[in-house]
Amino acid sequence: MKRAALYMRVSTLDQHPETQLHDLRQMAQQRGFEIVREYTDRISGAKARRPGLDEMMRNARRGHFDVVLVWASDRIARSVKHFLEVLDELNGLNIEFVSFREQIDTTGPLGRAIVIIVGAVAELERNLIVERVRAGMRRARLEGRHIGRKSLELDRTAILRDRERGHSLGQLAKSHGISRTTVHRVLRQHATTSLEKSA
Repeated sequence: MKRAALYMRVSTLDQHPETQLHDLRQMAQQRGFEIVREYTDRISGAKARRPGLDEMMRNARRGHFDVVLVWASDRIARSVKHFLEVLDELNGLNIEFVSFREQIDTTGPLGRAIVIIVGAVAELERNLIVERVRAGMRRARLEGRHIGRKSLELDRTAILRDRERGHSLGQLAKSHGISRTTVHRVLRQHATTSLEKSA
């Protein structure tokens, strides 16, 4: 028997999840699914947080269920992009997705075809993002702009001089605006160089 998670979302105060819940429980019973958890979000607006959905996805990654039942596809996601991301992740976790209203069912051949298409779209989007980042980096290099963290400019002579004057690692770090780790590295490199010269 497959373990099922039910997800419901109501977006206004005058809507009740009980309507969705009734349909989903009935569908689970008809298909012989064992309902192990029900998640509900009561929110309004596309950008609102969805603690129920977040918890469901965390439990999906932990393998708590085998199939997700929703009343409609737009109940589970903020946008088409978000829906594709959720569906792609569920597919990667081998969790089936069933939508009551649209009759999307990834357990059947048509549903599996939809998942393949969704996966292809998600992969295409990831590749496009990578290409945009690479293009941006190439453009930055051509324009002479620095990419990544700037190299740290150290006055090693001043650090060694202050150390000889008895300054502690903390004092050196503070006065030269660097970390204690960097101070330690400079002193270690100096000691290594001095040993090599004396050898």
